[in-house]
Amino acid sequence: MSPDAKQKSEDLLVISPVKAFTCADCGSTEADLMRLEDDAPHCLECVDLDHLVFLPSGNTALTRRARKASTLSAVVIRWSRARKRYERQGVLVEQPALELAEVQCLADEDVRARQRERAREKRALEDVDFQQRMAVEIARLFPRCPADRAEAIAKHAGTRSSGRVGRSAAGRALEENAVTLAVVASVRHQDTRYDNLLMAGIPRAEARNQIRSEVDEVLDGWRG
Repeated sequence: MSPDAKQKSEDLLVISPVKAFTCADCGSTEADLMRLEDDAPHCLECVDLDHLVFLPSGNTALTRRARKASTLSAVVIRWSRARKRYERQGVLVEQPALELAEVQCLADEDVRARQRERAREKRALEDVDFQQRMAVEIARLFPRCPADRAEAIAKHAGTRSSGRVGRSAAGRALEENAVTLAVVASVRHQDTRYDNLLMAGIPRAEARNQIRSEVDEVLDGWRG
């Protein structure tokens, strides 16, 4: 795949190669980065980019400001053997532009920190509200489920960033199947031999089959 395939047309691309290369101009084999010109690799010195400094990905605000302030910049990409595609590693920018961007980011760090904190607080309040509504829905579907257990299930499964029910659209909509799956997961771990079977080396699918009747018994009791 061409390294230009998924990049913006205005991006100047530099490659972090997965193996050593020989510069088509100077013959150097020591360079860490290269740029393709006429399908041949060139070191940064030979393509007049060696004065730029590398800024790794990770800080969006710093990257955006550094690129804006830099007259010349390039996107650094690297081939991922696992994903079979080029992935962005960072950017090359002029040193003064990076220093200016760092000063700007430091100047408004307090503002951005407060914004992040407010966003966290908002998400936490939304999660609490969702967990309360989920506990009510569990009680509706399983009226004999102990109240403290319903609350515990909702708290465990209802956090947006948990990777469980709270993350899915169906879960956030409190669809019956999604809520039931959360209850089943709790019963599986807390009311059956499931965890012991896993620790004994039983494959997950087989372990679930072995305790299916135990799960159904608990759920039937909670349904009344």
